Amino acid sequence: MLSIRFPALLATVLLFPGPSADAQAPAAVVASGQIQRAASDPLPAPDFSPYLDWLDTEINTLGIPGVAMGVVRSHQTLVLKTWGVRSLEAEAPVDSHTLFRIASVSKTFAGAVAAMLVHDQKQSWDTPILSILPQYAIGTESSTRQMTLRHVLSHTTGLMPHAYSNMLDSGVAYEKIQEKFREIPTVCPPGRCYGYQNVVFSLVSDVVEVSEHESYEQYVQQRLFTPLGMKTASVGLEGYTGADNVSTAHQRRGESWRPVPTNPAYYSVGPAAGVNASVEDMMIWAQANLGAFPRVLPQEVLAQQQTPVVETPRGSYFNRWPRLDKAWYGLGWRIFDYAGVRVIHHGGGVRGFRSELVLVPSLDIAMVILFNGETPLANDVVPQFLDALIP
Repeated sequence: MLSIRFPALLATVLLFPGPSADAQAPAAVVASGQIQRAASDPLPAPDFSPYLDWLDTEINTLGIPGVAMGVVRSHQTLVLKTWGVRSLEAEAPVDSHTLFRIASVSKTFAGAVAAMLVHDQKQSWDTPILSILPQYAIGTESSTRQMTLRHVLSHTTGLMPHAYSNMLDSGVAYEKIQEKFREIPTVCPPGRCYGYQNVVFSLVSDVVEVSEHESYEQYVQQRLFTPLGMKTASVGLEGYTGADNVSTAHQRRGESWRPVPTNPAYYSVGPAAGVNASVEDMMIWAQANLGAFPRVLPQEVLAQQQTPVVETPRGSYFNRWPRLDKAWYGLGWRIFDYAGVRVIHHGGGVRGFRSELVLVPSLDIAMVILFNGETPLANDVVPQFLDALIP
């Protein structure tokens, strides 16, 4: 029915983010991979042409339906490119405003939300979660009573990793899974070991409701999306299904790519996987996390999130990157030493989508890439980018 290869549709766009008075107009545009640098930019402009050529080849060879990527400095757009179509059934082109599910990159927003609550003195990193949310019983051991907001955001709750993610995969919503919190096996005291979570991580939404008397979705919209000028971004299923310029999920079936239905259950864990955004929105988010908009994300908020909390064990795809020296999790972000350079990263995957976001603060540069197909290419785009950036 559908061919696995087609010529990539390429669009190159100049982006003018306009979030707030903190912003400055971006000063560069890429044309055929050649970076133009403003005279006021003190840093030499990297040549991303070989990286873009590699991406072009890989995307076309694999026939990935649609891709959008961008490279930014804190106040400058370096690259913005799109490939392919929103859906193989309709073949409308992906553009800079096309909405994607960003999956677990949503955790970077949750980390910011938690850090803002602490910054605003609405919560403390070290207050036990069960004193904030006494309606819950969590875990099989009494030690979980000491689980804090810091533990939730750093995946150091001491609970069995990926607790009840299988229920999300089966379409069971967060509200129903909450009833089984007391049955999650406790594998170590809080703070002692790393165990990645989706369901338990989403306790952040409950903390927001108690602290601010509004929903997590409302808080993110009012405190992040709106002031940053992320015009198409949203949290939740309605923001995705209600959009016109939206990308469809795809999976590889045999020799062809096929559109697949949305799993709504992951939208019920908004902090873990519920954000929808375009590449243009995510470029603004990358700039915000490079420090471009301190009125929205103060430097102390960023510093808290980007400080290592727990070393992460080997076993994930990023542990196989050849120049990776060490890996940690912070508060909503992964943190790496890559070829001796500190790197901030998160990736995401949910049925039919992959996403990757990487920051290199010391070089004031970041890259985001969004796929509307489940592809192993997503495992390679960050190390290839870093290798192009770091000699």
